[in-house]
Amino acid sequence: MTDDASQYPSTSRSRENTSGWAVGFTVFAAIMMLMVGAWQALQGLIAIFENEFYVTTRNYTFQFDATTWGWIHLVLGLIMAFAGWGLLSGQTWARIVGITLAALSATANFLFIPYYPFWAILIIAVDIFVIWALAAHGREFRELKNAEADYRMHR
Repeated sequence: MTDDASQYPSTSRSRENTSGWAVGFTVFAAIMMLMVGAWQALQGLIAIFENEFYVTTRNYTFQFDATTWGWIHLVLGLIMAFAGWGLLSGQTWARIVGITLAALSATANFLFIPYYPFWAILIIAVDIFVIWALAAHGREFRELKNAEADYRMHR
């Protein structure tokens, strides 16, 4: 009988090279994407159904109607939550889409600061963390998912 480490060397090598911190950051980023997506969708629904909830400032360059901001946040939030789910599933496309959507979300919330400053800055901070975690550690999470799939297939 041989043990699993010698029979499947690529699986054990991936587990040794993959940092627990890196995988943890990526999983946390995926969960944050799900939460930010839900928060933005909720923010969008509030703006769509309760148009007077957000107070606009005068002479703002990027002043849109609250309903327009609602649709922007709703669509962005739903796509971001979907990408977070894909990232938790180990999908490679979700990492690229997640970084792109987090950048778009940070930009949209930067433009949304006059409407709801604290909330917009909070979402920007979470988006920056998501970009960092996915760019720095996303590959290690994918490698761990692939190693687990290989291990299950050869069991």
